[in-house]
Amino acid sequence: MAEWLTIFKEQLIQTPLIQWFGVLFGIAEVLLARYNKVALYPCGIISILITMFVLYEAGLYAEILLNAYYLVMSIYGWYYWLRKGSSEKVPITTCSTSDWLVVAGFLLLGTPFLYKILIHFTDSTVPLWDTWVSVTAWAGMWLLAKRKIENWLLLNISNAFAIPLYIHKDLLLYAILTLILFIVAIFGYFAWKKKIYRQLNV
Repeated sequence: MAEWLTIFKEQLIQTPLIQWFGVLFGIAEVLLARYNKVALYPCGIISILITMFVLYEAGLYAEILLNAYYLVMSIYGWYYWLRKGSSEKVPITTCSTSDWLVVAGFLLLGTPFLYKILIHFTDSTVPLWDTWVSVTAWAGMWLLAKRKIENWLLLNISNAFAIPLYIHKDLLLYAILTLILFIVAIFGYFAWKKKIYRQLNV
């Protein structure tokens, strides 16, 4: 145990400064989102841009595409918030058969497609691992946009595979950040479950 802690400490000390900045801005984004503050968007954008650079150096190309999507949605969210747009709240629901078919499409079609791209057009050393983390996250984000409670399950499948992937690539701080997101997703699932119960009993 003591030896493991020593290795852990040494890895943290050797972590490049840019990764510290990326993770700190990522944590700031999560905290600001919890309190519904608009500053979450600029913090998130800075974190994403730094993360994309770090992922490029680590050869995790599928996750760069995933973060590019996060970037677009963050810019849109910031613009929408500043415009003070409003829309009718979409209720939280569970997945229908058609929703699960879309998820199956993400997994069954997206996995071989992205995997082949990584094999033939990149120097990725973990093409299948990188693909799986990204495809499950894409499916989870689609369910999140539709306010489906199962989004937390898909996102945590992605997180569960991402944590050891980041450790394998010596991105220890990002592994810790993803662990935090894993825990947040567990709480998110049960919070949404309570909201569904309230909706059904109004």
